[in-house]
Amino acid sequence: MAKDRKRSRSQRSPSTPIFPSYQTAPDLNPKVKLLCEIISTTPSSAVESLLEDTGLRITQHDVENVLNLSYSFPSQAVKFFRWSGHQLQHQHSPYSWNLVVDLLGKNGLFDAMWDAVKSMKSEGLVSLATFASVFSSYVRFDKVKEAVLTFEVMDQYGFVRDVVALNTLISAICREGKTIDGLEFLRVAKTRIRPDSDSFAILLEGWEKEGNVSLAKTTFDEMVAEVGWDPGNVPAYDSFLSTLVKGKDGINEALRHVDILLERKCYPGMKFFRDTLEDFQKVGNVKGAELIWKAMVKKVGIKPDTEMYNLMIALYCSKNYTDTAEKMLDEMVFTGAFPDVQSYNVLFHFLIKKRMLNDASVMFNEMVKNEFVPSKADCTLAVKNFLAIGDHYVAIKIWKFMIDNYDSDLEETGNLLINKLCDANMLPEAVKYAEGMIEKGIKVTSATLSRLKHSLSREKKDGVYEERLRKSKSC
Repeated sequence: MAKDRKRSRSQRSPSTPIFPSYQTAPDLNPKVKLLCEIISTTPSSAVESLLEDTGLRITQHDVENVLNLSYSFPSQAVKFFRWSGHQLQHQHSPYSWNLVVDLLGKNGLFDAMWDAVKSMKSEGLVSLATFASVFSSYVRFDKVKEAVLTFEVMDQYGFVRDVVALNTLISAICREGKTIDGLEFLRVAKTRIRPDSDSFAILLEGWEKEGNVSLAKTTFDEMVAEVGWDPGNVPAYDSFLSTLVKGKDGINEALRHVDILLERKCYPGMKFFRDTLEDFQKVGNVKGAELIWKAMVKKVGIKPDTEMYNLMIALYCSKNYTDTAEKMLDEMVFTGAFPDVQSYNVLFHFLIKKRMLNDASVMFNEMVKNEFVPSKADCTLAVKNFLAIGDHYVAIKIWKFMIDNYDSDLEETGNLLINKLCDANMLPEAVKYAEGMIEKGIKVTSATLSRLKHSLSREKKDGVYEERLRKSKSC
């Protein structure tokens, strides 16, 4: 860095970061796991000698994997990096170098971080990704000023301070929830570097995350003044509209700006409509969702996908608008968004829960016909509800589906079915499904067997019971 720049020493992050750990990494290579264990359990002074004693041969890929999982042990990780460098004839990959810079910076070890950057410079390995890491580390420790000063000295490392570098810094600032600092920096930097659409898209995404409607409007106006109306700047428009929805005038203001965009031959994207529908579905805002849906389909001409239809179906179900939810399901096919298992399951769950059993029976038949599997919990509730109203045949149909498609937690439902069949004097059916349970390894309880025996004795068919009991005991 610049000679007159005073470098800061290690500082504690405002919040303790959670770094990836080898202990939670799935399918980890045994060699990498051993190396990570040594790094995480050995004092820094003894790491290199212990690594040497392993006799392991290291590849560049091994180094990258180990460094990725050793952020919590920066000193030991650097010792490992040096040790492995001897095996690799000091031919570390650029990615490994960037990992070292990043893990040192993310731990606030800025002196060591810059030493690594200087070593990279001597090897000709410094890249924009290196600076992106430095920017991010400084901002993470509330050192936006240091991040900006780093931007100013990029030319000393052979990099032009262009709009790509500018956007990299702004992105690092906004990602840490400091969008106001990003906006202030842009206002100063634009006298030397002309921002582009991405510059403002990054800021507007920051305001969206922070929910700052006022500054989102200000930034949007500045964007129009600087880069004009760009039809390709969909991410900026989406973030801006999503922020407006959260404001005082909410949906109405957002839709008014949709009209303004359309007048300028600019269009919001699928993300805005999807995210807004999801938000409205979570809070049960039917009116807002319908307004967004209408604008999306009628004004912008976007065809909703299956996920969007599912959001509307779930919303209508939550508000007991069953007919409308079913219409949405029927409409999907005609717009090219075909129902999936979630589409049916949401409706079936609602119909069963609200005991709208005629509709639920029709829905169940349609699901099975289309090879969609209702959830086991919904099937269980459906069997109970149909038995409660005396519709044993539909209950049996769903039970047969359950034993064909599920292989656990069926005992309670099966025993309930047999007892209800006994109550209805449907003994042949009760015996049949008791036998079916036994053959499938589903336990028929002693209370159910006793009930079955009593019912058969009353009909003078004790022999049937004895045969079933023998099968039960053998199973």
